[in-house]
Amino acid sequence: MFLGIDHGTTAVRVATIDYDNIKKIAIQRNTLAIMSEYEIINLLTSKLDIQIKQVKMAAITYSMGDGINSIENINKVINRGIISNKGVGVKTGAGERVFDAIKCSQIPTFVIPGIHAKSSTDSRLNIFSHSTSPEKIGIAYHSLCKGFTNFVISDISSNTVTLAVASSKLVGAIDACIFAPGIHHGPLDVLAIRDIDSHKYTANEAFTTAGVIKRTPYSNLAEILTGLEKKEQDAILALDTISLFSAMEITSLQLLLKEQNGTFGDVILAGSVAEVEYVTSKINELLDINAHILNKWSAAIGCAEIARDIYKGKNNILGINVKLD
Repeated sequence: MFLGIDHGTTAVRVATIDYDNIKKIAIQRNTLAIMSEYEIINLLTSKLDIQIKQVKMAAITYSMGDGINSIENINKVINRGIISNKGVGVKTGAGERVFDAIKCSQIPTFVIPGIHAKSSTDSRLNIFSHSTSPEKIGIAYHSLCKGFTNFVISDISSNTVTLAVASSKLVGAIDACIFAPGIHHGPLDVLAIRDIDSHKYTANEAFTTAGVIKRTPYSNLAEILTGLEKKEQDAILALDTISLFSAMEITSLQLLLKEQNGTFGDVILAGSVAEVEYVTSKINELLDINAHILNKWSAAIGCAEIARDIYKGKNNILGINVKLD
């Protein structure tokens, strides 16, 4: 049995793979933040109905993953594999507690890095310090395990992040704070920069409130979807906006694939918003494609698949080296 952990924006999602049997659970970050390491392990094992000794290997994501370039043993990484936990979205402490609980559990575990300026992806995109957080690697690997080798993934949820994979190697990504907005998070515009300079709020506060929801009366995706059912213009505009920007980000990364392989790749949509038919239909219409859809569990399942394949001896995942020692 193999375990994958996705440190998501609103919840920690956990999946196990045991041959063809997949189990999965999601636990809200606020719930985990007040639990001890012992309580977390007990919660995971009871909800998944497993025993620790059954887990042969795990793969975990944490925060930005910008302190490591390779997939590394959890006992070897410093500071949980990050440079700093400041300025990276809403912090609850849940990810730290889950990370430390898994480390203390004695499960052989590997930590997945994010893609950043020191990664071996396209150096032109490394003008930005950070390109994607580690859970997106799980989504990309899950796509690879499904048989895709040349593809662009747009993961749309609280934020929007898009990745390009050419010939089974991750070649570049565009992070949430650079271009396309998500439901809650988005890039900083001129007004946000002025307000930050005026000390109205921090840059991190600006980022975590710059999503499409900022110009609506809604507070979350569920409320937007209720508004969509009622054909409210605020809901329609929010989803039209997120669809347009995702389509533009996909198009920009298709250029990398065409440059590398002479042709565009498959398009895969992932995340909670990708499960909204209105959005997927809009993106398909804008790009004249029929995108493949992955659900919100794809990152956790992909991490479990990474653990499984490292256990079997694989030393490279999507072009990212695995440090086995």
